[in-house]
Amino acid sequence: MTVEFIRGLENLPPRADREAVVTVGTFDGMHRGHQEILARVRAECESSGQQPVLVTFHPHPRVVVSPQDAPLLLTTIEEKEKFIPHFFQGRVVILNFDRALQNMSPDEFVRGVLIDRLGLKKLVVGYDHTLGKNRRGNTEELTRLGRRYGFEVEVVGPVMNGNKPVSSSRIRAAIAGGDYREAIALLGHDYAIYGTVIKGIGLGRKLGFPTANIRYNRSKLLPAHGVYACWVQMDGVEKNGMMFVGRNHFRHDDAVSVEVNIFEFDREIYDEEIIVYPTHFVRENKKYDSTDELAEQLKADRENVMDIIERKKKNVDLKGA
Repeated sequence: MTVEFIRGLENLPPRADREAVVTVGTFDGMHRGHQEILARVRAECESSGQQPVLVTFHPHPRVVVSPQDAPLLLTTIEEKEKFIPHFFQGRVVILNFDRALQNMSPDEFVRGVLIDRLGLKKLVVGYDHTLGKNRRGNTEELTRLGRRYGFEVEVVGPVMNGNKPVSSSRIRAAIAGGDYREAIALLGHDYAIYGTVIKGIGLGRKLGFPTANIRYNRSKLLPAHGVYACWVQMDGVEKNGMMFVGRNHFRHDDAVSVEVNIFEFDREIYDEEIIVYPTHFVRENKKYDSTDELAEQLKADRENVMDIIERKKKNVDLKGA
């Protein structure tokens, strides 16, 4: 089975029988809790022969509901389209979250969207899931609607880590607080930053460390500023490297850069898509008095990153990294 992405209900083909196992959510991060829900959808479809459907939203609902405290994203819409196929096979429906959708009651959303348009037979949701106006559609209300309209509801319990549930908000807090190891453990996969390669000021190349500068989605939550060991994907190629995120103090603005020095690679890749996976924090961002001082630091950074790569190959525990 492959993945079929559909943007907007207006692009859905006519519904046939009610044979869909549906899950609904923002799926920001595609973390271990999300993975458990998708595993339950997959298991149900394999045993019943029904069709898997994942419903998600763009923009993030809080951008519309409470824009003053909308979160930066673990997974942008571009990243969702690239990474959902790693965890889910079936139909993916991306709904435009606007005021009309916000104001739909749970009953209206279930009947008008999940049943009438998607053919809902079984709904699989997380233990803390809510939908509909004012988030009234909690698991108890969805179970009541299931009895009324003839569909089953499966509520997937929390995935625990450190005696607390894994959640997108917990991962955001870990990343924002600089606890990168904790964030990766909660995600259950490497964190990804997707973008296209743009021209920078060219300082890295002059210092012997050419970097690919990434145009990233400004809604993306970036790791704490500093240097990271990383690996990258571009046009089917995978390479190790070291990534810098933060303000480049040799620029004349306050822009936050994401740059990656790709090891064993020397090709122009301007305007090409790239995905950077920072894996281990190396050091904080610092201001240097001269480019010579920066060059010496970059040499030390590269040695540290190479050491991390070698220890990973040998399955040595990278405590503190």
